[in-house]
Parts: sequence; C-alpha cells; structure tokens
Amino acid sequence: MTLALALFATLQAGPSAALPDDPPAEPVAQQRVEPSAEPAASQGGDILVTARRREENVQDVPIAMSVLGGNTISSTGAFNVNRLQQLQPALQFYSSNPRNSAINIRGLGAPFGLTNDGIEQGVGLYIDQVYIGRIGASTFDFVDVDRVEVLRGPQGTLYGKNTTAGAINVTTRAPSFTPEARAEVSYGNYDYFQLKASASAPIADDKLAVRVSTSITSRRGTIYNVRTDEYLHRLDNYGFRGQLLWKATPDLDITLMGDFSLQNPMCCVQYYARVGATQRPVNRQYAALAAAFGYAPPSTDPFDRVTDLDAELNSRQEVGGASLVANWDVGPATITSVTAWRYWDWQPANDRDFIGLPITTVSQNPSHQKQFSQELRIASNGDNRLQYTLGAFFFRQTIDTHGSQVQGPAASRWLLNPSSANANNPAVLDGLTSTNEIGFKNTSFAVFGKLNWEVLPGLHIQPGLRLNYDRKSGSYVSVVTTGSGSTNLNSDQRGVLAPQSYDPRFSDWNLSGDVTLSYDFAPDVHGYATYARSFKSGGINLSGLPLDASNNPILSVATVKPEKVNHYEVGLKTQFANRRVTLNLAGFWTEIDDYQATVTNGQLGVIRGYLANAEKVRVRGVEFDASFRPSERLTAYASGAYTDAKYERFPDAPCPPELSGGSAATAANPAAPPGTPGGPSPAFCDISGQRLPGVSKWSLSYGAEYNVPVPSLGDGAQIYFGYDGSYRSNFSSNPSPSAYTWIGGYSLSNFRLGIRADGGFNAFAWVRNAFDQDYFEMLSVQSGSTGLIVGQPGDPRTYGVTLSKSF
Repeated sequence: MTLALALFATLQAGPSAALPDDPPAEPVAQQRVEPSAEPAASQGGDILVTARRREENVQDVPIAMSVLGGNTISSTGAFNVNRLQQLQPALQFYSSNPRNSAINIRGLGAPFGLTNDGIEQGVGLYIDQVYIGRIGASTFDFVDVDRVEVLRGPQGTLYGKNTTAGAINVTTRAPSFTPEARAEVSYGNYDYFQLKASASAPIADDKLAVRVSTSITSRRGTIYNVRTDEYLHRLDNYGFRGQLLWKATPDLDITLMGDFSLQNPMCCVQYYARVGATQRPVNRQYAALAAAFGYAPPSTDPFDRVTDLDAELNSRQEVGGASLVANWDVGPATITSVTAWRYWDWQPANDRDFIGLPITTVSQNPSHQKQFSQELRIASNGDNRLQYTLGAFFFRQTIDTHGSQVQGPAASRWLLNPSSANANNPAVLDGLTSTNEIGFKNTSFAVFGKLNWEVLPGLHIQPGLRLNYDRKSGSYVSVVTTGSGSTNLNSDQRGVLAPQSYDPRFSDWNLSGDVTLSYDFAPDVHGYATYARSFKSGGINLSGLPLDASNNPILSVATVKPEKVNHYEVGLKTQFANRRVTLNLAGFWTEIDDYQATVTNGQLGVIRGYLANAEKVRVRGVEFDASFRPSERLTAYASGAYTDAKYERFPDAPCPPELSGGSAATAANPAAPPGTPGGPSPAFCDISGQRLPGVSKWSLSYGAEYNVPVPSLGDGAQIYFGYDGSYRSNFSSNPSPSAYTWIGGYSLSNFRLGIRADGGFNAFAWVRNAFDQDYFEMLSVQSGSTGLIVGQPGDPRTYGVTLSKSF
C-alpha cells in the first residue's frame, strides 16, 4: 500500500518537481522550548504534538495529555516506560518480567496479574505511528526519542488500534538534511553504564537523508543470590534504529525505518517479603512447611536484597521490525500510509516457588510473536472551520508459545492437601511435568474518523466514530507426565497439573464513538467536555482453564466478553502571566461493564490465573498539570491525580489469600473468619465496593530547576541544580484486595547538579531515590495457599554522572 502510494505520487508530480532548499529536519521538536526541568507543560513557547494526527499546540488539543521531550527524558533518567511513571501521576506500569508487563492509565488498561495472550491491551503503545502489539517492548530503552505524548482516556476514533484507556505515542528524531550528531554517556554505581548516540546527514542531492541511532545500557544487579553467587535484577539492553528519508517530491516524503533490540536482564525476581495466615491447616502453612524441610530464607528483611532462588533464571527478549511511512500532501488534505512488520521473541526461565526449595523447578513459557499492520489515513490541512481525520486499520498477529512446568521433590508436602495419603510422599509429584503448546491468531480491522467543526467562533463540536471487527482463535494443549514419563495420573497429580486441550474462538463487530464540545474562552483559555462509548475486544483464555470437581477444564470460561466503556470528562487548559504559568485541569468518570479481570482458582498448584468478567467497575478522579517560569533562571512544575477506582459489582470474585486453602464451606459448615487455619473457605467472595489493584488514590510529580549564568565559561553557559520528586499513596497488589498485599505509600526524590553551554554541551551529576526509600513495585502470593507473600523491590539509591554533546 505504501509503495504503491509513493510511486503513484511520483509519477503525478513529474520530473520538474523540486525540493525546498533546506527543509527542516525536525519540524516539531525545533519549534519547542523545553528546558530539562519541565516535563509537562510549555514554558512560554508552543509545544507541538501530533495526538490528533496533525501538528497542533498541545494547549489547543481538547484531550487530557502530557508531553515529555528528549531533554527531559535524558535529564531525569526516564529512559523507559517504567521510569516514565515517576513523571506521570496517571500512568501505572507493572512488570514481574518483560513478558508479564502492563501499562495502565487511570488504573485501566490490562488486568493486574500475569499476562494472558488472548486479550487486548487497553493502553496503546505507538512508536513512530506503529502500534506495538507486545507490551514487553515497553521495557526497552527509548532510542533517540524526540518526545513522548501520554494521552488519557479512550482514543479509538483517532488511532488505528482500539485504545479504551489511553495511548502512549513515542516519536523518534527524524532524519536531517543538515548534518548533525549527538552522543551521551552515563556512569554510576552498581557498575551502571549507558551510551546513546545518533547521527544524521543527507546522502543524495537533498533527496535522501539517513539517521542511525543506538543505545546500550548495563548495570550490575541489585539483588544477590547466595545460592548461585550472582547478582540478579541487572540491566543488559542493546538497541539500534535506522531511518532513511526520501523526499520524492515537495509534497511527498517516504521514510523507511528498521530497529532491533536485545535485552537479557536476569531481572524481575520476587522473593520472601512477609507471611500471612490462610485457611489451610497450620501444618501446611509456610512456617510449618519450612520447618519440616529445615529451611529458612537468607533474610526475612526483603530490603537486605538477598535471596536463595534455586531454579534457572532468564529474561531474554528480542524485538525488531521495519516500517514504511508515506505522507502525501494533496493540497486540501494529507494522505498517510503506515505499513509495518514486527516480531518479538521471548526466552524466559523463572523460579515460580520463589524460595530455595525444589517445589517448582522449571516454569517457562518461551514465546514468539509476529505482527503485520497497515494503516491508511487522510487528514484535512489548514485552519478550516471543518477539519477531519478518516482512517482504516488492519492488524494481524500470531503468537506461538512452547511452555513447561516441572515439579520437584518438595512439591508433594508443599502442595498436596494434608488429608491425602500422598502428602508426604515426594515421589508422587517429583518430576511431574506439564508441556504446553499454545497458539494464537488475532485479526483486527477498523475504520474510524473524527470531525472538528467550528460551529461559532471559538465553539467546536468534535464527533468521532469507529467500526471495529476482531477475530481471535487459539489452541491450548497441555500434556502432563509423571516423573517416570507416564500419562496415567492419580487425582493428586491431576489436582496440581491437569492435562487440558481446548480450542477457544471469539469474533465480534462493535460500533463505538465519542463527541467533544470545546470552547475557546480566551486565546489562552480552553475548556472541553467529552463523552465516549468504547469497547475493549473480547478475548480467549490461553493460560489454562479452571477445573471442575472431577479435575476437568471448565470450557464455558474459555472466552471472556468485551468490556463496554462509558467515559465522561471535562477539562480546562489555561496559560497566563505572558504564558509563564500553565495550569491544566481534568475531571473524569468512567464506568465499565464486563470488566476483564485476572482471577485465580482453588487449585493448589496453579501458577497462572485465568480471565473472567467482573460485572461492573467504576473509575473517577481529577488531575492537574501545572508549570511556572517566573524568570529565565527558575522553572518549576507539579502534576497530580486523585483516582477513585473500585469494583462496583463483583459478587463472585476469587477470595484473597487469607480466605483460601481450606475445605469447601457448606451451609452446615460455613466459612471461617479470615486467616483461621483449618477453617472452611468460601467458593468465592463478594468484593463489590473494594478498590481495583495497582491504583493509588493519590499520586504526584513535582520538581524545579534553577540556573546561574557563568559567562567566564562561554556564551550561554549555566550551572544548574534540579530536583524531581514523586509520591504514590498505598495500593493493592492482588486482584482481590488482601490484608497481606497492600503496598504502602512512598515518595522518591531525584537530584542533579550540572553545567551546560551553547553548542549542546551538558555535564551533570545525579542521584536517584536520593533518600534510599524502601518500597515494593509489586507483591504476589505463592501458589498453594501457604501464606507466603513475595515481593519485587524497587531500585535502591543510585548515583552517577552524565556527559552529552551535540554536533
């Protein structure tokens, strides 16, 4: 499609077409003023964005959004999405390893828990207009980024892939017809090293320009494994990106892009954090089980950062692809074609019992994904009273996974019910192996469009529509063998690892839309109100199904229904004091019927949950983004979000760990109070009115930078001091809120002190998490209802220096 468009336009232009003498290399970035201390708002200059598929001043766009430029990303160390959340209060990122990662905005996007390939993401990640089908790619370093736009709320009438919670739009630096180069190197404690470099130049008579970029990041791990004498949670990232820009005619440009990244971080380990009581008999809870094996963790203080994991660990992933983007200005409109092919390869190994005993000795799901996407858009040009964007999008994805899980000699005592005659017989579960073959095909097609009609001067009505088709098909085959290789299993073995084979299918059409009413109260005061009705596609369960009383899979839960979203939002964008002060406000209310949640079941050996629909979820809140520049010497910013996210109705949810592990409750023998050893457990729990996981009610980002001119070091030389802080209140780290898995609120402080000068020179020292705050990124529950809670701690205090120069 892209190639045909390019050839047709070239023939139409004829041989006499000429290029401008010196077209701008970076038309967006070069029209922005972005000192490093200000991630969210303008400091007197216009920030141009492409959130609505055309260049606009961010203050004129009636969408709650934030913009981070390349300078901000560099100075604050926000070189991937995980670190980006410290600057974006409404953004949440969770990752137990690269594959099991999720991006949420305002608490919505993906179910909290381990990844299930059969569902969609609610937050779209786009790099240079290409939709990225695997969130694992978001754990990579940003390579040569010009800016990152974070859009909050449904965006399905503007973007190719449906995005019901928001979008992250990453734009890299474009090839330049003026030769230039950039280099940045950082070094810090834990043997931290990062190198970023890029170069761009014309290569053929102002018709062709090339840009190449690379990024390398390495760091020794922050967690020590006493069993293997190695450091875990390390960084080991490599990335490369190349671009070739062809100015075929004055009105047509075509960019060919390719990228490759490799990550081998030995990362994301979870280990002993705390212990809580469950309903399992006391001799089958963690303390008694550990004592029976004579086991003790190397430390019961997780912030000693030591563990004794005994299974092989690996988190290698590789991602790459190519895209062809064409923009053809036909006068009243611009036609854009985006053609892309991408792949993602995941080679993991995990210790899923989280301790130094041979319970689950192998747990891995190596996975390979390929995707092809084609987007075609036409967007009106100029400042006409009626503007439009129309588009069509096609997406095809295949995923092949070949997984395995192996139980060890400690599994029988650890996982089987104490009433079983096999509970103390290691041979029953030792070597029990599940070999999984999982296939997934996902086809999506959509047409979408949005109008912007200025009904009266300053009054705009902006309706949008999207027609979407999704088809998903999968295959899940799990073959379970005993340690001797037999497929004849007893009931205890089937209760831990059950053979399954099923072929789920889902397909559906849906029509969604939105309407925004905006008004320009003054040149720098803009208000808007939005209603959106959107859908998140239904899905299929591809992590195994729960079992019935006979240990057979329950096929009725092989699919999950689409989410139906009603979203309301009002906002105000303002600048005053000669645009030295920016204050943007937004309030939102989102209701979701058939919310897709990750739940667990009563299997003692289950590691992964499955998907189910919660009847209704409601998320509401308010946000603000503010910046202040009283002088050329001082800039400051503050952003905040209050988010009230809860299950409105979820009467049949899985129970939290303190109510799990007991015998089935009956009318004659009702459920015992939480944490009663040996007490009956309810089959399900009503968690209506309780908070969604992973969402802090309060989150803040704030900071400032002050500079002092130093003329003796050259024109424009400055010494500067910067501070960036963030705060999150407590949040639940379990799908059903548990007394044991709340993560306490915490604040982080980062400082930098440096010198910069004209000519692109910048050198600064930095310290992140300066006060060495102890905090968890997430907490999880060990399978088997033992009461063990494991955690993944955030980074300790790090410090170092960065030197950068542009040429």
